[in-house]
Amino acid sequence: LPASMYTEIQRERPDGGNILTHPDYIDGNPDLIKPKKLLNPVKASKSHQELHRELLMNHKRGLGVDSKPELQRVLEHRRRDLLIKQKKEEEEAKKLQSPFEKELLKRHQRLDQLEKEREKQEDHAPEFIKVKENLRRTSTVTGDEKAA
Repeated sequence: LPASMYTEIQRERPDGGNILTHPDYIDGNPDLIKPKKLLNPVKASKSHQELHRELLMNHKRGLGVDSKPELQRVLEHRRRDLLIKQKKEEEEAKKLQSPFEKELLKRHQRLDQLEKEREKQEDHAPEFIKVKENLRRTSTVTGDEKAA
């Protein structure tokens, strides 16, 4: 019964239940200009056509889309080898540092850190202490000069 009710509803509608409207140019009026389908500029481009042709050829040959040209594969392989080689050289350079060089580097870093801490402390000191330090320096320098 539900199917027969649907057919009755369809008969009642004059347009046959179709929501889409039909275009006017189907009537065959010769005065109307019939529209032409627009060209897709991407598909019309030469590079797109060549790429599509290449993809079809690769598909016929059985090559996958992910496969790259030989030249590109070789260049990527060389770049990868070069990066690996550079990393190995850097690691070897680090390993070749003698214990003496490592200790010197540590001391240098410690001295730099201490110097930065001193500068920070001097920046926070009051003005009169800085002036007093400068006076001591000048007085010891002039006292040494007089003795000489």
